[in-house]
Amino acid sequence: MTTVTELTGSMQTLLVEAAEQAGRSSGFVRRRSKLGGGEFAQALVFGWLANPDSTLEQLSQTAAAVGVRVSPQGLDARFGPASAECMRLVLAAAVQRAVAAEPIHLGLLSRFDAVVLVDGSVVGLPGELAEAFPGCGTASGTSASLKIGVSFDLLTGRLGVLDLLPGKEHDRSLPLQRADVQPGALRLADLGFFDLKVLQALDNQKAYWLTQMQVQTAIYDPEGKRLDLPTLLKHKCKRRLETRVLVGADSRISCRLLAMRVPKHVAKVRRERLHSEARRRKQTASQARLALCAWTVLISNVEQELLSLEEAMVLARLRWQIELLFKLWKSHGKLDEWRSHKPWRILTEVYAKLVAMLIQHWILVVGCWQYPDRSLTKAAQAVRGWVLYLASTLRSTRALTAALIDIHRCLQTGCRINKRSARPHAYQLLLALEP
Repeated sequence: MTTVTELTGSMQTLLVEAAEQAGRSSGFVRRRSKLGGGEFAQALVFGWLANPDSTLEQLSQTAAAVGVRVSPQGLDARFGPASAECMRLVLAAAVQRAVAAEPIHLGLLSRFDAVVLVDGSVVGLPGELAEAFPGCGTASGTSASLKIGVSFDLLTGRLGVLDLLPGKEHDRSLPLQRADVQPGALRLADLGFFDLKVLQALDNQKAYWLTQMQVQTAIYDPEGKRLDLPTLLKHKCKRRLETRVLVGADSRISCRLLAMRVPKHVAKVRRERLHSEARRRKQTASQARLALCAWTVLISNVEQELLSLEEAMVLARLRWQIELLFKLWKSHGKLDEWRSHKPWRILTEVYAKLVAMLIQHWILVVGCWQYPDRSLTKAAQAVRGWVLYLASTLRSTRALTAALIDIHRCLQTGCRINKRSARPHAYQLLLALEP
């Protein structure tokens, strides 16, 4: 568990020592200058954390708050390939910092040593950066883009991995796809990460996994007879199915197949979405896929004694928590928005905003992660009001620690999600499973 004092040390080490080193290593600082790597990183990170739409004038004011006077024009002149590399190195140093809360105590989650969520998101970039970050193609307007892969532990909030690759790369190409998972931990990922070799590796590591079933994947009964999933669901059950299967034509991974029928309106939405995607690809939706829209189908290596079918369905919904994290970074932190048209300034901004989002995440983890009903959006809004104060106290250990303690008092007082009766939040579903 990370304490406030340790968080203070992490922020100072990153934005002073590591940033100064990044300024020299990147070539951003070539001679003695009042705007070193530390001051530059602090001005950008705190400036965009306080206001993601900050102008050059506002960033200059933030620079003054950290102790350096630089004009908006002078700051603008410092953006280029070296500034982008400087902030990339600061980001790399931030990823290495391990900030975690005390594991949250919820009966279902506490059965695992960690609950690791894995996902990726794409940020579009100017076409001038296509050589370094090729996107999915000019036809879709994404000739250049950056793919961000993240894994984090839902129990402690710790960000385990943050990968950066060109946008054209598939989710399965992200290094985090093959990152080790500790024994006794549960891994949740969407179908973009479905890979039988990875599932087998997790088995070998004595880690657990729970994932949606990929439709075209071959499945067999324990005796090796090939099964047709739509037919199995149609004839063997009305509402739910739980059975052992072997998955993969070659792998034959032994696991549980868990299926539950969804409400008719949910099935209808799924079919409409499937037809729309098929039209976009100039294809026809298969009858098998249309039939499976009526079901949620999962496979898992977690034994029944540890996880029931109903509990598995709730756990599968928790994967959306990482989607909410990306949504927070993009809608609140405006990770994919900028005021400039200069490609290197934009890339510098993306890296700086990612650092800002990591620091924000650290503060939220230490300040309010222990509350199941925490609202990360409300908490992030609360943090924003304190940012310039944090910037001005960064170099004073005592003052920065006091500021963080004050922020945490605010986060613990409010920043909660309102309960919903019609569509319960994930934390409500988890609490409902408590004995």
